[in-house]
Amino acid sequence: MENVIVAKNLTKRFGHFTAVDNISFEVKRGEIFGFLGANGAGKTTAMRMLCGLSKQTEGIATVAGYDIHRETEFVKKNIGYMSQKFSLYDDLKVWENIELFAGIYGMNDKAIRSNTDLLMQELNFENERNALVGSLPLGFKQKLAFSVAIFHKPQVVFLDEPTGGVDPITRRMFWEMIYKAAENGITVFVTTHYMDEAEYCHRVSIMVDGRIEALDSPANLKSKYQAANMDEVFQKLARKSQRTE
Repeated sequence: MENVIVAKNLTKRFGHFTAVDNISFEVKRGEIFGFLGANGAGKTTAMRMLCGLSKQTEGIATVAGYDIHRETEFVKKNIGYMSQKFSLYDDLKVWENIELFAGIYGMNDKAIRSNTDLLMQELNFENERNALVGSLPLGFKQKLAFSVAIFHKPQVVFLDEPTGGVDPITRRMFWEMIYKAAENGITVFVTTHYMDEAEYCHRVSIMVDGRIEALDSPANLKSKYQAANMDEVFQKLARKSQRTE
């Protein structure tokens, strides 16, 4: 299968501090790739570089076939992004959020209108079309935020702890949407602090002190580290951290 993300010796330094230390990996089309690490491990910094939001100090990487440093605008047009902290504008209506983000991703007005109608039907949101996003139940917001992130049919969607603070039922529903997106050929690059969610990924990498300490399927990682679940794997690796800042 085609590699949609390729990183080689990717490094990011802030002064004397190395946030991301010489990481290399590849992610295939339609793969659900878990990017894990404790707070401060470097995963958010690495994700920002891959999204074209932060320039690497050393190394190279391509996303959707585009160089993250030389072709950042093409990278941004071919990815989607959703985070726990910010994904939608609460004071805009449902259709206004869709139109806003679709325009940012470069879709034309005709495509936006026709695809908005289809999305409202798929989500059963016909009655919520004119509702303010801030008035929606959390589960509805999650469905909408993810749908907006992949509305323009990106090659890759980056999900930065998208289910933080969400109840288990809503999380399960959200992951069903992730699987559907992957089946449609979208590569899903996801960070999470819920280790049960790591079990749902095709492959998982675990960062420790800016380096990728392990990368394999959940089954292989549990076997290698003689662990009953991914939480045990994570705890064993996270204990190796030496960072004090």
